[in-house]
Amino acid sequence: MLGSAGDVHHEVGGHILSRYGHLVPGRGLPKAAVVVGSFVVGNGQWYGRHWHTAHQLAWAEEGVIAVRARGSTWVLPPSMALWIPAGIEHATGATGPVMGRSLYYAPDRCPVRWSAPTVIGVSSLLRQLIAYLADDGLTESARERAEAVVLDQLRPVSVATVLAPPPRDARARRVAHALRACPADDRTLAEWGAEVGASARTLARAFAAETGMTFGQWRTRVRLQTAMPLLAGGATVAAVACRVGYASPSAFVAAFRRVVGVPPGAYFSP
Repeated sequence: MLGSAGDVHHEVGGHILSRYGHLVPGRGLPKAAVVVGSFVVGNGQWYGRHWHTAHQLAWAEEGVIAVRARGSTWVLPPSMALWIPAGIEHATGATGPVMGRSLYYAPDRCPVRWSAPTVIGVSSLLRQLIAYLADDGLTESARERAEAVVLDQLRPVSVATVLAPPPRDARARRVAHALRACPADDRTLAEWGAEVGASARTLARAFAAETGMTFGQWRTRVRLQTAMPLLAGGATVAAVACRVGYASPSAFVAAFRRVVGVPPGAYFSP
């Protein structure tokens, strides 16, 4: 597997892993079909683009993890994880503190054949199994049985990615940067244009052409990206809705369902 320059290595379960829970290059895969690595990601920290020779299941036990791959960004609370096939280049980060665990699967011993990143629902049973497999003292037979159940628990869920790519136009980027800092700002494009020196039409064209969505759609996604770590941390829907710029909880829930595909309660339930 590949790591990044300057990564600090340590030993987990007799196998050398990086401080991000990644197996060290050149050491090969262990005999076990599944290896669990733990990692911590600080607020705003990203582990740059890399890939692995094994399949990875990226999961945040606490906090919300984000994964970028193939032009998409997945924002994942503890109720969801992302299957990343071997060889897929990706980056991992967080908008708040994250305590994560990654599961690594030996491709030649894994029946899963998904060729693209796939969102997996993390049930309470799967959570317990991940913790169980992290135990260094498991016997070979006990590990094999648990690994089989883990594989059986990998069930895709239908949710959309929350993508909000930055526009390239310098003036539109100023608007985007300001909204990321304060997503509740409800100024119109005309009002933004007066601040950055562009007409509302120019800004609208920049967002549509360079992000693939209207300004309103883009702002909604930024608001949802901001909301997810807050909801995962236990904040109420009402409080989060107000903080990210919605007039009512129902308006926020409707926007969340429209973009993500499920309401917040379903997305964050264990």
